[in-house]
Amino acid sequence: MATFAKLGLTGVSTGRPLLISATTQGTAITIHTPAASPTFDEVWLWVANTTGAAISFNLLVDDGSIVDPDDYYVKGLSVPANSPEILVLAGMSMNTAANVLKAFSSATGITVHGFVNRIS
Repeated sequence: MATFAKLGLTGVSTGRPLLISATTQGTAITIHTPAASPTFDEVWLWVANTTGAAISFNLLVDDGSIVDPDDYYVKGLSVPANSPEILVLAGMSMNTAANVLKAFSSATGITVHGFVNRIS
């Protein structure tokens, strides 16, 4: 029988929203590293813009060699100024610890928060 556990994102140690300060793919910030197979991490993720100008947001999976656009879940999403939370991942399943979920944006001001349903 499967077991379920609701967990925080591994890249967020405080439980508070994570500020995305990286502005390039090469410096993308780690949001979550999933558990290894056969465990599945179902990832739920929201973003918000805390500034007075729109910011472009990018979400990708880094397996050591990022291929554009193959490894992007979200690319160039324009997050409006002073936005409420916007759902960007609705239960995406990940099960390989080598595939790290990362993000960067065109400017500092995007915050990310979410949770993981770990299924084993």
